[in-house]
Amino acid sequence: MLVPFLIMLREGIEAALIVGIIASYLKQTGRGEWMPAVWIGVFLAAALALLVGGGLELVSAEFPQKQQELFEGVIGLVAVGILSSMVFWMRKVARSIKHSLHASLDAALATSKNQVYALIAMVFFAVAREGLETVFFLLAVFQQSEGTAAPMGALLGLILAIGVGFAIYSGSMRLNLGLFFRWTGLFILVVAAGILSTSVQALHEAGLWNHLQTIVFDISAALPMDGPLGSVLAGMFGYQDAPTVSTLSVYLIYLIGALVLFFLPAPGAQSAKPAHRQSSSATNE
Repeated sequence: MLVPFLIMLREGIEAALIVGIIASYLKQTGRGEWMPAVWIGVFLAAALALLVGGGLELVSAEFPQKQQELFEGVIGLVAVGILSSMVFWMRKVARSIKHSLHASLDAALATSKNQVYALIAMVFFAVAREGLETVFFLLAVFQQSEGTAAPMGALLGLILAIGVGFAIYSGSMRLNLGLFFRWTGLFILVVAAGILSTSVQALHEAGLWNHLQTIVFDISAALPMDGPLGSVLAGMFGYQDAPTVSTLSVYLIYLIGALVLFFLPAPGAQSAKPAHRQSSSATNE
């Protein structure tokens, strides 16, 4: 329940920030009459995410066992790729996302003959990215979870994200977004490592990957996957009580590599400081 809750909270806040930045800029520049077009773009993006997620879930339900394992493995690999790119993309553009959205908004309203459709498309593509990222991740999590805990966690995360986004937009709440995205990004990378390991196991069960299947260790007697704690760890971090060489290797290689990249200085961070000082001194002169 915690994993889908945090992912939905993070993705929901990202989407809410995008909409909030657009709405605030329209209001500040006296173009509030364009807000209905913004909401249409948001609605279409949400509808696309629901359509893709529901369609994939319905299609996969008809698959035989081996095809379902293959589907689970592929969805897991796609989710890992999307989650990883999401974390590092936000880390790279966090400082400039507001300026980029303002520039895109001005371009949509100034250079296009069909301004309404241009604005709808701009908002749609900005929000749809967040929606599709969430869909693939939730599909990967739901396939590893049973019962209603995971969907309930996702729903609670979405509700809280909407509330937080509205509070930030109205000015009644201040949130350190840098810390928020940093810590949730770190958590996502650990979760992604578990999804990757589980996906490799699913590909083995589908008959596509049969290498390096020697069991490294077996602690099923002490901490079984079907036990209370084991099931929680499996659902959150892809825990396996008897990992093979392949599953443990991909877990460690991905996690170590991702954490090294995550804790390196953000691209442009070093050059941003001198530029800021130079502009400050120019202002003082």
